[in-house]
Amino acid sequence: MSGACRFLSLCKASEVAEGKAIKVEKEGLILAVFKIDGEYFVTDDACTHGPGSLSEGEIEGDVVECDFHNGSFNIRTGDVVAAPCMIPLKTYKARLQNDSIEIET
Repeated sequence: MSGACRFLSLCKASEVAEGKAIKVEKEGLILAVFKIDGEYFVTDDACTHGPGSLSEGEIEGDVVECDFHNGSFNIRTGDVVAAPCMIPLKTYKARLQNDSIEIET
């Protein structure tokens, strides 16, 4: 078994506007890709509390509010910011490689 990292290309950087998010489905993953202060962040798209899509949520600074029950998460860390959410959001290490946003898998 190799210890080498594998990177999965999600989208072009130009597809994600500053302060916005897009939903990306790749290799069985449903993800939200955010651009905050010129940096890219990737989380699971599904809220940990209900069926809300975080890529469709309201973004203020580095916090995303779920459009279903209005729970909030820190985009950078996945930490819960506001109830009713109690379970942190899964985050992925993202990098920009040749205008492509990638995550380590």
